[in-house]
Amino acid sequence: MAKYILKRLAVSIVTLFVLITVVFVLVRVMPGDPFTGEKITPEIKANLEAYYGFDKPLPVQYFTYVGNLLKGEFGYSMKFMNRSVGDIIALSFPYSFDLGMRALTLSISLGLIFGILAARNRGKKLDLFCVVVAILGTSIPDFIMGALLQYVFGIEWGLLPVAQYLGFQYTILPSIALGFYTLAMVSRMMRASMLEVISQDYIKTAKSDGISNLRIVWRHQIRNAIMPVVTMLGPVVAATLTGTFVIESIFAIPGMGKYYVESVQNLDYSLVLGMTVFFGSVMIFANFLVDVLYGIIDPRIRLGGK
Repeated sequence: MAKYILKRLAVSIVTLFVLITVVFVLVRVMPGDPFTGEKITPEIKANLEAYYGFDKPLPVQYFTYVGNLLKGEFGYSMKFMNRSVGDIIALSFPYSFDLGMRALTLSISLGLIFGILAARNRGKKLDLFCVVVAILGTSIPDFIMGALLQYVFGIEWGLLPVAQYLGFQYTILPSIALGFYTLAMVSRMMRASMLEVISQDYIKTAKSDGISNLRIVWRHQIRNAIMPVVTMLGPVVAATLTGTFVIESIFAIPGMGKYYVESVQNLDYSLVLGMTVFFGSVMIFANFLVDVLYGIIDPRIRLGGK
């Protein structure tokens, strides 16, 4: 198992290195520069480029940036004066992380429950309800869902606030809007996986041996059916966390989405790179944890990482 974990860790490190390289190059080849449109003289612009190292060859800039990253330095924003990228991330990420984790907790738990109930009640009204929820979740974009929730629960019924992030009640609508798609995906996959497991011969054998129904469901059906869901958790976590950009804009949440969008619009190289690398690191780490979890759940995975 240790060899398997080390192998996955090595793959994650290589992936992160590739991400840093690709994003660095793409940002540098974008039309314009951070100082385009600024009312400054050519001399001041030249001084700014020298200050940020833009006057040096691209390979030198790249290795300098990677060296600073290894020391935990993301540099300073070129538009938010006197603010480091690290400070901006430290200020805004807790909001994005909190929203993402609330949405993931809600969507994964309810998705698993809906999928299990739908499979156990195949063809019944409960199954139909879960299928309809799954279809709606995969069909309606999160920004449309967010607007609908704001209109119904905030404007029409006045039950919940429609914007800001000042307390628990403010987190309910954005968490549902962000996690609804994930809930639908998990529900659909868990239902399909459960139906496949239920029809297996070993389930019939367990029933004929007199094993209790609860034990069969928990130890044999759910345990085996959940493995495909665990496999997809990495991409699901990535999609949910990155999806906060749109939801944060709709619900006026002061998370990383606001700064990320502005950094792209303003060609703020340091902030674009810093936030992309940071989010990429979070996604890669999430996929690494999923790989390790899958290795723990599945006893067939051995040291070789098969």
